[in-house]
Amino acid sequence: MEAPLGGGPKPGPLGPDSLLWCETFLVMTKITLAGQLVQYLFTGVTVGSIYAMVAVGFNIIYNVTDIINFAQGEFVMLGGLIMVFFTVTAKLPLPLAFVLTVAAVTGVGALMERFTIHPLKNASVLTMIIVTIAVSILFKGIAMFIWGKDPYIFPPFSGSKPLFIYGAAIQTQTLWVLFMTAVMVVLMTIFFKKTRYGKAMLACADNPEAARLVGIRVNTMILISFALSAAIGAVAGAVMTPISLMEYDRGALLALKGFGAAVLGGLGSFYGAVVAGVLLGIIESMCAGLVSSGYKDAVALILLLLVLYVRPSGLFGNVEASKIKEF
Repeated sequence: MEAPLGGGPKPGPLGPDSLLWCETFLVMTKITLAGQLVQYLFTGVTVGSIYAMVAVGFNIIYNVTDIINFAQGEFVMLGGLIMVFFTVTAKLPLPLAFVLTVAAVTGVGALMERFTIHPLKNASVLTMIIVTIAVSILFKGIAMFIWGKDPYIFPPFSGSKPLFIYGAAIQTQTLWVLFMTAVMVVLMTIFFKKTRYGKAMLACADNPEAARLVGIRVNTMILISFALSAAIGAVAGAVMTPISLMEYDRGALLALKGFGAAVLGGLGSFYGAVVAGVLLGIIESMCAGLVSSGYKDAVALILLLLVLYVRPSGLFGNVEASKIKEF
């Protein structure tokens, strides 16, 4: 399939112009309510896994700097569009294209930190958050200039033939999304809890001055946090594009949902981000399938507000970790 997909209305993940929608429609007309529920469940887990990876990216930077990086969604967008360039335009093998995409977006994240966050000496957390919003707008404008406004897609990692489970059609790319999410969470947990660099990064968040006194290079740790966060965003964008398309303005909504998952799960908690992201995805999918797609965003936000009203620190967070300290 060639990219871009030009002309006509933008097709969504299950839009009438997409092959995925056609396959799903044909299957859904032949299966029972139980089969439809399985379909909605798998769709929700897939979407929720994307939210979870975005939330993990938020948590990495928050754990080191207390900053909420609202450019995180743009890392996902860039991952998807750069992957399209390498696979469709440059026609590189998929594994090489994936590695180059992650490397490219990681470099973008590092450059963002060096040129926008690093020069701010003694700036408040709120100031740096505003800077990340400005960078997000800049990235979106650059992507629109390079790729235009059309949605893009590239072939799935393992072919387009779906698997059938209890009558529900499951795209093989869904399994890649789930696998990559699990790998990212496990690796990040091991990195922060078991490695010297990971522990040094956490020390920078707790007390930057004390970290400097014991020889930790705080600026280097912050740089690494932005690079890691961008790498995870690139992975998310690369694995989601074959099933949901990618366009220049997709990052803002992904950042909003990912931030909601991070807060719901508890800021700083990787496993909390995964649970909350998957929960939001399932609720959205069930609402869209059983009620109306127009209410899915509202239902997810209402759930977020209710949980935070009862437990402000999130499902797996603590009171200290849920506060942005230096507003």
